[in-house]
Amino acid sequence: MQSLWMIVASFFFAGMGVCVKLASARYSAAEIVFYRALINLLFIWALVRARGISVRTPLWVFHIRRSASGCFSLILYFYAISLLPLATAVTLSYTSPLFLALYLAVLGKARLRGGMAFALALGFAGVVLLLHPTFRADQLFGGVMGLASGMVSAVAYFNIKELGERGELEERIVFYFALVCTVVGAVWMLFFEFHPIDAEGGALLLGVGLFGSAAQLAMTRAYKQGNTLMAASLAYTTVVFASLFGAIFWHEILSVDAWLAIALIVASGVVATWFSRADPGVG
Repeated sequence: MQSLWMIVASFFFAGMGVCVKLASARYSAAEIVFYRALINLLFIWALVRARGISVRTPLWVFHIRRSASGCFSLILYFYAISLLPLATAVTLSYTSPLFLALYLAVLGKARLRGGMAFALALGFAGVVLLLHPTFRADQLFGGVMGLASGMVSAVAYFNIKELGERGELEERIVFYFALVCTVVGAVWMLFFEFHPIDAEGGALLLGVGLFGSAAQLAMTRAYKQGNTLMAASLAYTTVVFASLFGAIFWHEILSVDAWLAIALIVASGVVATWFSRADPGVG
């Protein structure tokens, strides 16, 4: 099932998160965004050249919508990370599937029936339980940025689905997203102090870019060829992988509540899969 590509994307996104967490001790959020986009651009350019794919497209308007919304969401996400605890920022970014389901229902692209709505709510409940987000009065602006990231990210996912329905190749979708993010990231980086790249820092930035590139390709295929709402539900598995990586790299001990949360997240994917098969009108 093509929607299962989202699990592959989640694994790579979690790997990228590990590299971002390590790199953030050396570089600003603006630098990480720029290098991530630049490496992504070089990677996808080499891929399209190797496969003989032209980057010319008649769907440039749709690419602008997808790339602009995706890039803006990424910027908001990094701002949220800089202002909030990482757990809170990640939780807010994972409201995107809920907004995506709402967009699809409002636009008449899907009938959001009880089963799929329950699956999405179950997944988000698991994310909240796992990450235990808390707010203080001085974190309100960061919270708004994180929530806005989830909302705008849902628009980007919707645009990916539109491009897929028009037969656009996932390589071109990722290429234009990387191109726009590289340009925007370069401008954004001008407002921050530049930090030189050494061997260790370069390896971390390379990891951010390569993991991000692989995740983008897998995610694009999931939304292009799979069931949109089911792919959105499976995106929650990023939290599962991130929790496991945290235990491996930082020796984080998961509590009983954390494992319960992981079970809820996995259950949401199973429920979403079942209802998407039982009811073709959900996506």
